[in-house]
Amino acid sequence: MSPILPIPHTAAGAPRSPVAAERLIAGQPTQATANAYSSADQAFHCGIWEGDVGAWRVHYTEHELCHMLAGRVRMTGDDGRETVVAAGDSFVIPAGFSGIWEVLEPARKLYAVYEPAG
Repeated sequence: MSPILPIPHTAAGAPRSPVAAERLIAGQPTQATANAYSSADQAFHCGIWEGDVGAWRVHYTEHELCHMLAGRVRMTGDDGRETVVAAGDSFVIPAGFSGIWEVLEPARKLYAVYEPAG
């Protein structure tokens, strides 16, 4: 049996990188991802993500469960629907979501991502 793995609630030490220019809408945000676990088949991942204020285009091919640890984010789907989440909120982004991810206050989230093969 595999050991239980704790997930730290910070991305301290993880490298920060800018959002790709072709996706960028506003600001000059950087982000860091500290992946804490990946399944052997690489279909499931979890860890911590941090991002700076700014906005960029997203398209999800994976399903993602998120729990906001800090900050505030607005997601606007291509259909125009807006969702604002803040520290303490939990939510799921289903595969197929396309739109804008906008960090309103420096943000940090715990994530669990599942991307089925194929």
